[in-house]
Amino acid sequence: MELDSYNERKAFDETKAGVKGLVDAHITEVPHIFRLPQGTLSDKKPSVSASAIPIIDLADFQKTNMELDSYNERKAFDETKAGVKGLVDAHITEVPHIFRLPQGTLSDKKPSVSASAIPIIDLADVHVSREGIVKKVKDAAEKWGFFQVINHGVPLSVIEEIKGGVRKFHEQDLEVKKSYFTRDVTKSVVYNSNFDLYNPSSLCVNWRDSFVCCMAPDPPNPEEIPLACRDAMIEYSKHVMTLGGFLFELLSESLGLHSEMLKSMDCMKGLNMIGHYYPPCPQPDLTFGKSQHSDSSFITILLQDQIGGLQILHKDSWVDVSPLPGALIITNDKYKSVEHRVLANRAGPRISVAGFFSTNMLPNSTVYGPIKELLSEENPPKYTDFTLEEYTKGYIEKGLDGTSHLSRFKI
Repeated sequence: MELDSYNERKAFDETKAGVKGLVDAHITEVPHIFRLPQGTLSDKKPSVSASAIPIIDLADFQKTNMELDSYNERKAFDETKAGVKGLVDAHITEVPHIFRLPQGTLSDKKPSVSASAIPIIDLADVHVSREGIVKKVKDAAEKWGFFQVINHGVPLSVIEEIKGGVRKFHEQDLEVKKSYFTRDVTKSVVYNSNFDLYNPSSLCVNWRDSFVCCMAPDPPNPEEIPLACRDAMIEYSKHVMTLGGFLFELLSESLGLHSEMLKSMDCMKGLNMIGHYYPPCPQPDLTFGKSQHSDSSFITILLQDQIGGLQILHKDSWVDVSPLPGALIITNDKYKSVEHRVLANRAGPRISVAGFFSTNMLPNSTVYGPIKELLSEENPPKYTDFTLEEYTKGYIEKGLDGTSHLSRFKI
C-alpha cells in the first residue's frame, strides 16, 4: 500500500503539471493520494464564529509610529529649554512638523465680521451712570462673552512696564531663563513652551513661549519672581486685582445679584499671571500662536501689544481684536467664555499678559455650578455641578484641541 502510494505520488510529480493538470484533465474523482483518512473532517463545521478571529489594522500601527515620531520630536524640542525663541534664534526658515496644523485649518483666517463691532466699555462713565455701565457689561457678556475696557484705572506707565518686563524675561540670557524651566504646574513661577506639549489630542504645538507667576492667594517671595520683570509684575498684579474686583461687582449686578455675590464665591481668590511671547514666524499660515480654546478661569483680563493676531469666535465667524492703546480685554448658558485663538505672524515678537482669576491650582473641593438665585422653572440649569479640581484636570488632559471643555458638563 505504501509502495502504491509512493508510485502514484511519483507519477503525479513527474507530470510537472501539478493539481491544476488534474483539473485540466477533467477528473471527476479525487485521486487516492489526496484523500484524508475516514472521519478526519467530521469537525468541518466551525464551532467558533469567524468574527472572533483577531483583526489587526496596520493603519493603527502606522499611526502609532507617527505619534511616536511626534512625541520624540516634541521631547527633543522640550529638552532644549530654549522654547520657540530658540528655533527663531537658530534662523530656521521652515516651521517644524510638530507645529504644523492639519491642512485647511486656517482656511477661515480672514475675519468676516468687522472688528469695530467688538464692545468697548468706558469705565470712566461709571461715576455718571453705574446702571448704564452694568447694562453694557450685561449686553457684552451675553452677546459676545468678551469686551474691551478703557479708563480702567491701570496707569499707562504700568502697562508699558509689564509688557517690557515680559519681553525682557523671554529675551534674557538663555541660561538664566532655563533656571525657571519646569513642567510642574504647582510651582509659583513656571517657564516653558506649550503646557499641553505632550498631549496627542492638541491640534499642533503652538508658536509661543510662556511664563506663569501665581500672584494670589499666596504670591511668591519677591526674590522668586524673575528679576527681568519682578517690579513690573508685582505692580501690575496689584492693579489687575483691583480692576478684577470691580469687574466682578459689575458682572454680579448685571446678573441681578448683589454686587459681592461672585466675590463671595471665591471667584477672585486666585490670580495667575501669564506672560506670552510669540516670536516672528517664518510660515505663519502653517501654525497657530495659540489654538482655538476657551479659558478655564472665572474671568481673564488680557493685555496685548500692537502686533495683533487675537481673534474671537462670534456667531460662527472669526473677528479680529484690533489692538487699542491702553485697553484691556475681558473674557468671561448666562455668561460663557468666548472661544478665541491667536494667529502666528511674521512680525514680532508679540507680547501679551493674561491675568486669570481662578482657583484651579489650589486645593479646592468647592462645588461650582449654576447660581441657584438665577434658576427657576422657566430657567432650569443647563450644566451639572462640578469641583474646580475635576474641571481643571479635564481641561489640562484635553489640551488646546479646539473644543470647549465646559460643554462636557452640559445637561
